Amino acid sequence: MVRDSDMKILVIGKNGQLGRSITEQFSLSATDNMALVSYDSSECNITDKEQIVQRIQQDRPDVIINASAYTKVDQAESEPQEADQVNHIGVMELGKVAAAHGIPVIHVSTDYVFDGDAVFPYTPEDQTNPQSVYGKTKLAGEQALQQVNPQHLIVRTAWVFSEFGNNFVKTMLRLSDKEQLSVVADQYGCPTYAGDLAKCLLTLCLAISKHEVTWGVYHFSGDAETSWHGFAQAIFSIAKSQNFIDVMPKVKAISTEEYPTLATRPKFSSLECQKLALYGIQPSNWRLALRNILPKIQ
Repeated sequence: MVRDSDMKILVIGKNGQLGRSITEQFSLSATDNMALVSYDSSECNITDKEQIVQRIQQDRPDVIINASAYTKVDQAESEPQEADQVNHIGVMELGKVAAAHGIPVIHVSTDYVFDGDAVFPYTPEDQTNPQSVYGKTKLAGEQALQQVNPQHLIVRTAWVFSEFGNNFVKTMLRLSDKEQLSVVADQYGCPTYAGDLAKCLLTLCLAISKHEVTWGVYHFSGDAETSWHGFAQAIFSIAKSQNFIDVMPKVKAISTEEYPTLATRPKFSSLECQKLALYGIQPSNWRLALRNILPKIQ
């Protein structure tokens, strides 16, 4: 039985791969004095201020994790208002309501707030310059939250995958029976396992409960940089080693120009995650995570 005085975490966006990962990691690692309540978009839509007020007054959480987002990167180019409502306006309203009740907000953002012109991993303090509607709306959400709620933690992440939802790993496995695949080889970043990101967020909740947190922007991503081409090769290599596929498809390296998309993606978006070491949080070991989750996906 969780007492009112214990830490209660409210998660918005429970059905996404991050939301589902938070629920799973909480069940594995939570202590008796922590409780978690989570809602999907039908139960608590970030674009519905009245719904947010109702849930906060009903549940009286000690911290809110916003795991909801408009993530259809290319579709956002033709639906800028829809993306902005979720990634910017909704975050701003959530931040305002939370601030009025003295509640901190942990908000998940993206490497797409950067332009990709760097040669070293981006730090949380580096200049942002998003090149897509998705990136621009996510940055606007960050800035709005910073303005309306001083008790905020913004955690930027990248290339998220898991056993849940739709992601690059599942797409590659679905195409593994092809003889040859063409995958972009000139965009570099760090894949991130959603389960590790979930652990990171729950660790930050614990730090908040102990009043041992410094508000601001943080980065959390994978521990090793690769390209989408390299990521695909790693997926097929591990799948073959675990006997999920008999033959690895040939992965042809192509350029961004050879695979045009509506949204411009950063050519380089590795994130420097050292700041989270203050809380004992290490980057995601994405290769290990791949080995662990492929049996679950299969």
